Amino acid sequence: MQAKAKYRKDYKAPDFTVSNIFLDFQLNSKKTIVTATSQYKRLNPEAIKLRLDGHSFQFSTIKLNGKDFKHFKQDSESLTLDLSQLKENQFELEIVTILHPEKNTSLQGLYQSGEGICTQCEAEGFRQITYMLDRPDVLARYTTRITAEKSKYPYLLSNGNRITSGELPDGRHWVEWNDPFPKPSYLFALVAGDFDLLKDTFITKSGREVALELYVDRGNLDRAAWAMQSLKRSMKWDEERFGLEYDLDIYMIVAVDFFNMGAMENKGLNIFNSKFVLANPSTATDEDYLAVESVIAHEYFHNWTGNRITCRDWFQLSLKEGLTVFRDQEFTSDLWSRSGKRIEDVRLLRTAQFAEDASPMSHPIRPEKVIEMNNFYTMTVYEKGAEVIRMMHTLLGEEGFQKGMRLYVEEQDGKAATCEDFVSAMERASGIDLTQFRHWYSQSGTPELTISDSYDEQKAVYSLHVSQMTPPTSDQMEKVNLHIPLKIALYDKSGIPLTLENEGKEVNPVLDVKQTEQTFTFTNIHSKPVPALLCDFSAPVKLNYEYSTAQLVTLLRHAENHFVRWDVAQMLYSMELRRNLTRHQQSKTLEFSAEILSELYQVLDHYQQDPELATLILTLPKVTEFAELFKTIDPEGITFVRDFMVRTIAESLKQTLLKVYNEIRLDEYRVTAEDITLRALRNLCVSYLAYTTVGNNIVNKHYSYANNMTDTLAALSAATKAQLPCRDSLLADFESKWQHDGLVMDKWFALQATRPDEDVLLNVMKLMDHPSFNFNNPNRLRALVGSFANQNLKAFHAIDGSGYRFLTDVLIRLNESNPQVASRLIEPLIRFSRYDGQRQTLMKRGLERISELEKVSRDLYEKIEKALQ
Repeated sequence: MQAKAKYRKDYKAPDFTVSNIFLDFQLNSKKTIVTATSQYKRLNPEAIKLRLDGHSFQFSTIKLNGKDFKHFKQDSESLTLDLSQLKENQFELEIVTILHPEKNTSLQGLYQSGEGICTQCEAEGFRQITYMLDRPDVLARYTTRITAEKSKYPYLLSNGNRITSGELPDGRHWVEWNDPFPKPSYLFALVAGDFDLLKDTFITKSGREVALELYVDRGNLDRAAWAMQSLKRSMKWDEERFGLEYDLDIYMIVAVDFFNMGAMENKGLNIFNSKFVLANPSTATDEDYLAVESVIAHEYFHNWTGNRITCRDWFQLSLKEGLTVFRDQEFTSDLWSRSGKRIEDVRLLRTAQFAEDASPMSHPIRPEKVIEMNNFYTMTVYEKGAEVIRMMHTLLGEEGFQKGMRLYVEEQDGKAATCEDFVSAMERASGIDLTQFRHWYSQSGTPELTISDSYDEQKAVYSLHVSQMTPPTSDQMEKVNLHIPLKIALYDKSGIPLTLENEGKEVNPVLDVKQTEQTFTFTNIHSKPVPALLCDFSAPVKLNYEYSTAQLVTLLRHAENHFVRWDVAQMLYSMELRRNLTRHQQSKTLEFSAEILSELYQVLDHYQQDPELATLILTLPKVTEFAELFKTIDPEGITFVRDFMVRTIAESLKQTLLKVYNEIRLDEYRVTAEDITLRALRNLCVSYLAYTTVGNNIVNKHYSYANNMTDTLAALSAATKAQLPCRDSLLADFESKWQHDGLVMDKWFALQATRPDEDVLLNVMKLMDHPSFNFNNPNRLRALVGSFANQNLKAFHAIDGSGYRFLTDVLIRLNESNPQVASRLIEPLIRFSRYDGQRQTLMKRGLERISELEKVSRDLYEKIEKALQ
């Protein structure tokens, strides 16, 4: 009934390839005619059957070398040509197809976004435009001519450089583009529409001038400047840090409202979800500004790590994504705060990626089998993939890593490469053996390091005993030992760092953990030290070490590594939550450690020493972060205990929170590291003070005096979470101000979906009919439905199953209109094994309802099948 799985081991080089393709688009939102004229080459002289991918369009005609061709078979997914009579190994195919962009709600292939038309071809969207060898290892040079009505579509854009254009007597015009670099079909892009345009230029290090063009919907030009600055910073950084220079005469970014992903790196013409382009102080938060910069950088960095060097097959997706995420993380770290960025990335990894590892969708960063390729655009491929690259960087050092990068680029430029090609280049450039390290590419799951220690006072010797194991995952029962870089530091009881040495020789702080059990010994240690383990999160693993509260407090006060200080605060919070959850389940009174409260007071009172670190330490983990501590999650209990912790911290630190809140004054809005940090701390004070007797007054004032979206949203969020009397009037005020702006309203929808009220689900269901909500817009769905299912732990997992029924209804609708978005939203439902029996039964019932549909999309089928197996 459903599509079969494909396996990495079955990869075969293509029998045919395409050297050049000329695409002619007669563009109209109701009916677009595409003529694709391709130069084919037979690579395997024995091959007589040419199978081309294609679906979801009207097939018109096909010509071989200029003559009508009839020897083909067609099915719902492909067109197979019988070329047994063709003697030549080079030939031309001309295929005409008819598309209906306005009816294409999947947002893949060619579709309408607002009044414009655009494409999304990664991973397999090009086959919704025409019949093609739609695979990443077929690289062709593209020339594209677009003809359309000039008044409606004044801008006609595609990949590469503009080469010529013209006017037609009937009010239409045409533009022709040529991309000189061979590329796979997934990197093809087309955009047509009427936009506001921001122009700039960039001079490359070799002195070439590149035209920069940023297209946004009419009326949004005042929200485009930050994206342009971000692009220029990215181009400069890539030249300075990686020695990589841009290669075309023009670089374009277009912001569209209807987009399944964050953005797409199509060669020379990046198509972006407007969420990651548009920003000004009144509409975007500090977080939004940094996200825009990071995503702009990510897509730009793909020009080399993804476009000039692409993937041989989709199983190698992490080759481009893991590497490019690592590059964008480094960019943000170099420009802003290295420790702040590291902490943000680790929080994401521990909640979202570790949860994925423990789910039915568990897979290695280079998967072995796939049914629907879109399902492998995952946290594992991207975020864990970046951690694997980071570990290589840790093992090789910056110099060795850059040497490896240069070799990789030199050898693979213009080719479709594999993960092995990358690791091999790193190994040969550095002389470091990465044989065992390669298992990170093929093994799924989150490894666990269990560490104990011993101290010999007489010999002044301290030993760390390390063991590693990776628990079995749904896709892989047998596990092997990995090469895990474990970065450590040692402190004496008063917090002074100790030198790491063994018999007079200095020891590298990065220990190579390779065996099931290993002992690392340090000499000349004159009292039992406090170990800081997994500094900077040197490997994506779980750590088991029995820290005492006293040890954690020592590290919280004295560790030189900011990540360690933040991490031990997380451990202290986790200890409190675990202890109180047990008390709550036994109906005992909850209690918060006075010692920890006293440490938090010290951090807050001395915030000036490092405001960013103070904010990060004082930010309590989210409910979803706490949930990851447990094999079986208790949604009500965790929510209740976390709420108790917030209220206790707020009440205990009330006077100091007020003092800090009043001390920090920022009269004008600036996007600088210092201001962002101080604003974050001031808003954290507001979020705690909301739970005290002065809460309503302070939050109300904070909202009234806010001169930027960061402060406005902080007040709104505090009022909503603490259920303050002023909440409803503030939410109504915000709504009346912004209901015309979908992107800003997404913030409002997300707040509504995460309200702690008992009737929150009824409210969410009502909001599905709100004039600002559009079911076909992925951003609106993620803001309202996604926030409810992923962030409102207690309400979504209500014991009556109402949350599950609601999400199932939404997924059934999306199965028809946009399976890719459905596949993203189904995640919390397929993780039923983490909950009690009653909830599991209800969640499975929802999955079974979807699986019984007459036609289940491949995107959903794959996930449901894995979950129910």
